[in-house]
Amino acid sequence: MELLYSLFSVFLQTLKDVLPIAAILFGFQLLVIRKPIPHLRKVLVGFFYVLIGLTFFLQGLEQALFPLGKLMATQLTDPAFIFKDLASIPDVIHWQDYMWIYIFAAAIGFSTAIAEPSLMAVAIKAEEVSAGAISVWGLRIAAAIGVAVGISLGTFRIITGTPLHYYIMAGYVVVIIQTFYTPKMIIALAYDLGGVTTSTVTVPLVAALGLGLASTVPGRSPLLDGFGLIAFACLFPIMSVMAYAQLTEWRQHRQQKYNEENE
Repeated sequence: MELLYSLFSVFLQTLKDVLPIAAILFGFQLLVIRKPIPHLRKVLVGFFYVLIGLTFFLQGLEQALFPLGKLMATQLTDPAFIFKDLASIPDVIHWQDYMWIYIFAAAIGFSTAIAEPSLMAVAIKAEEVSAGAISVWGLRIAAAIGVAVGISLGTFRIITGTPLHYYIMAGYVVVIIQTFYTPKMIIALAYDLGGVTTSTVTVPLVAALGLGLASTVPGRSPLLDGFGLIAFACLFPIMSVMAYAQLTEWRQHRQQKYNEENE
């Protein structure tokens, strides 16, 4: 009974959030374009599916993903797990002692990015538009590697307590430099992928991991240190995708030079 009440409450909140979007879309169609909505019944059924899907998704976040992310952070930062022998726990735990956190962060970043529907959709469209010059799997793996590195570095920042803006400013300096040496056809796509990789699958787990980590590491504040991981997940895919394009271009030039020398 409690679950049904919770689902109904989330459904009402979702309906409240979606109604303005529907009002704008229907309002422009009827009042500005002044044409009837084609396939109105299918559109209304689709909106209902959106409401149901968002309701279950948000409920799932609260019941599974957020608690699971926090639980993993708590378990992996437990001194009993890190040192195994409770008698050998030192007074001060150093950043090197949290190696499993970095590995877990990289693994969860890579896997969530690969599973991200929005990244998949953009990669498919990019392959279609480029006539196969851009590989779907190549693009997804490159972006996922960027997310993995970014999330892992973000957990290092939380553990060490270093200022977030140092990492972000340095990262965007690298991005700006890369932009001058990256094939032009990939630049806009790489910048877009920074936002695409942080969507429905990645954000809940990454946010839960950051908040859980900041809550369990001594001396860290969930409000000051727990947020910021998503910024890393946005920034580093830009670098990794441009690096992938640069590497691909270098290999093509090298192969072309090799073929010319052997002709």
